[in-house]
Amino acid sequence: MPQREHLLKIGVSGIRGVVGEFLTPALACAFAQAFGTYVGSGRVVIGRDTRASGPMLQHAVTCGLLATGCDVLDVGVLPTPTIQIFTGATRARGGIAVTASHNPPEYNALKLFNAQGLFFNHYERNELVDLYHQSDFRQAVNQEIRCVFHDYDTPVTMHFQRVLQHVDTDRIRRKRFRVALDSVNGAGSLVSCRFLREALGCDLHAISVDPAKPFPREAEPRPDTLGELAELVRRERCEVGFGQDPDGDRLAVVDEHGVVLENDDVLALAVDAALRRVPGDVVVNLTTSMAVDDVASRHGRRIFRAPVGEANVVATMQSVQAAIGGEGSNGGIIFPAAHLCRDSYTGMAFMLDRMAETGLSVSQLAEHLPRYHRKFGKVGFEHGKLGPLMQALEESFPEAQADRSDGVKLMWPDAWIHVRASNTEPLLRLAAEAKSQDRMASLYAKVVELLEN
Repeated sequence: MPQREHLLKIGVSGIRGVVGEFLTPALACAFAQAFGTYVGSGRVVIGRDTRASGPMLQHAVTCGLLATGCDVLDVGVLPTPTIQIFTGATRARGGIAVTASHNPPEYNALKLFNAQGLFFNHYERNELVDLYHQSDFRQAVNQEIRCVFHDYDTPVTMHFQRVLQHVDTDRIRRKRFRVALDSVNGAGSLVSCRFLREALGCDLHAISVDPAKPFPREAEPRPDTLGELAELVRRERCEVGFGQDPDGDRLAVVDEHGVVLENDDVLALAVDAALRRVPGDVVVNLTTSMAVDDVASRHGRRIFRAPVGEANVVATMQSVQAAIGGEGSNGGIIFPAAHLCRDSYTGMAFMLDRMAETGLSVSQLAEHLPRYHRKFGKVGFEHGKLGPLMQALEESFPEAQADRSDGVKLMWPDAWIHVRASNTEPLLRLAAEAKSQDRMASLYAKVVELLEN
């Protein structure tokens, strides 16, 4: 069995680690063998983002899959949602995206998808990990060893069709919006230019769309990392700017003044757009803003909450047959009518469609959202003390309604605070929100003091 696998992060989406230290080609090959053994012989879709370790790890994964008798359909450098949609649509046994998403370039990961193009559920994931640890892999011999096929255009075309059938493309094209784009030289670089310029007829002004030069800024698209995009919007007088992460599942939006919208507001605008089109309720994670609750209420829809993590949100969406879902904390929009995956392209299409439909600017659309004050942070803690800390937190606010499904979330009519353990560090992650700045700041300070003492 490969060594040091315990230093990998095995989470809801797959495995992740620092390349060359914890995530090695040998380990990636072994995990791919476990994957191929688990899904059975047949076709597996594989793609990647643009980080330097991608080709090495993709070859290792391909070797592992071939060794178990799988056909490998290599789609090259493509966004994760494109890979997921194609996996689910082609009756493949499963799919693997070699990407660490918004994590720094020294990291990489294997995102694992089932035959529907969805992340493995908890049961499937545990079975796969057990199989990996047992190292009892199927070994193909002679004629059982299959082939590698390549297809780039079909997945992209399929992805565009899935998204664009839900917006008025003719109306968007007539507007010829001036759009700025920053794809961080990631997997979305060429695809996003094609999507905005060719499919939606935008007058596109793009930076960081060279897949050969990852990553010119921090990978996660945030207000503090999108300064160049904001400046591009102002300089070129663009009507909107879009920022992506390296695998194209997260979306940040910049308004016409060069102001980066909060991620929760991006999701709230997408929810508003979706609920005008399709029936159903809304699912978000526990850290998502109450603004989404208010938008859902305007449309007479219910809102359900799930633990943090795309797979958790998707599972709840399936159980309630939701119209839309996502994670406001990271700009993740999930629209099941296109596919049950986080997809920045759905977010871009919805934003442009609402602008074309209403004649309003991005800032004007955002002005119609309820206003809340939010703060995020983190506090260190010692392993073994998590349970007592959470219990003390809950006991300190007996008047609050508590949700214990993912750490502890304490809720009041006008505010909430969510404390949960980090999946990657010995830290507690904090998120607080309230209708007033004073209420939010006071609540946040009290909780930090309690946790630190």
